[in-house]
Amino acid sequence: MTNDDQLRHLVTRSVQVIAEHQDVGGAYLASPTFPVYRFSWLRDGAFIADAMSRVGETGSADRFFDWCARTLLDRQDHIRSLVRRAERGEPVPQGDHPPTRFTVDGADSGEEWWDFQLDGYGTWIWALGEHRRRHGRGRLDGDLLAAVELCVEYLAAFWAQPCFDWWEEHADRVHTSTLASIGAGVRAATELGVGSDTESTAVTMLGDLDETILERCVGDGRLAKMIGDARVDASLIAACGPFRTLDGQDDIVEATYDRIVADLAPDGVHRYLGDTYFGGGRWVVLAGFVGWYEATTGRDDRARDRLEWMCAQATADGLLPEQTTDHVLDPNFISVWVDKWGPVATPLLWSHAMYITLADALGLADHHHPLDSEVPS
Repeated sequence: MTNDDQLRHLVTRSVQVIAEHQDVGGAYLASPTFPVYRFSWLRDGAFIADAMSRVGETGSADRFFDWCARTLLDRQDHIRSLVRRAERGEPVPQGDHPPTRFTVDGADSGEEWWDFQLDGYGTWIWALGEHRRRHGRGRLDGDLLAAVELCVEYLAAFWAQPCFDWWEEHADRVHTSTLASIGAGVRAATELGVGSDTESTAVTMLGDLDETILERCVGDGRLAKMIGDARVDASLIAACGPFRTLDGQDDIVEATYDRIVADLAPDGVHRYLGDTYFGGGRWVVLAGFVGWYEATTGRDDRARDRLEWMCAQATADGLLPEQTTDHVLDPNFISVWVDKWGPVATPLLWSHAMYITLADALGLADHHHPLDSEVPS
């Protein structure tokens, strides 16, 4: 068994890794050594900022949220034009939407990618709300308020449309985890002091979104991967836990968790059955998510096992990968992706963030680090 000192040491190392790879402007690189991940995602960054906020690295989190606001407000004319087109009933092709990933200075990547992915546009607001509540911040104002209101306007116009999922797949479907991400962000916006018009838009949208999830995203008493596809996906655990998607629906929540564990989560967690990305390995990120849910529902022994498994995946210098390739669903695809993009992304900052989050949930994370006052260079 891994001892507490080892587990705590990797928390400290994870904070260091994240700080080292946060740009001076606030963006977090998803992975500094994996060519196609040398960008900043709203979704990855939101969970990274939430982890840093949890352990007292408030300056790091603040810089990320400020970066989000600047990046989105730079596109406000374009985003509002998309909303107006939707209001007129005009079709808006997926290629017209703002991107999924950005350069660290907030520009488009300039490369073809799987864009029109709405989950990040909700998740960053959720993380901002958690951060401000956790540290006793007041109501929003300035650029943060303007960016949140812009995002609510955008999400209200497009939440029900098919888009790429968390894994940047299935662009022609509506995904439960994406709806949960959007709902969490818009719900947080209503608690952050948005204007009355934005709040009215948010409340109406949330009613429709929650109804859609319960009526179209539940089958066999649990959440489904996407509308019309009853498979389970490990990303659904976020709907069960931090996003509060199913408050008051404990039977559905537990049934979703039980199926994720039975099908996907022996220790590390596969994304979904049939996954072939790097062979469909076990994801460090998702072990953190499942363990987080276990820790918050009184399953501390199971959560501890997952934290120890995550710790065991670290390299000798304390770097966590995106996933492992020792127990994959289809080994024939490992070489396909290695040949295309190189070895599995290591470090993945989202993996480090979820390690911090789970360690914190288990009382194994210190809440004051000397890095807080530092601006990464």
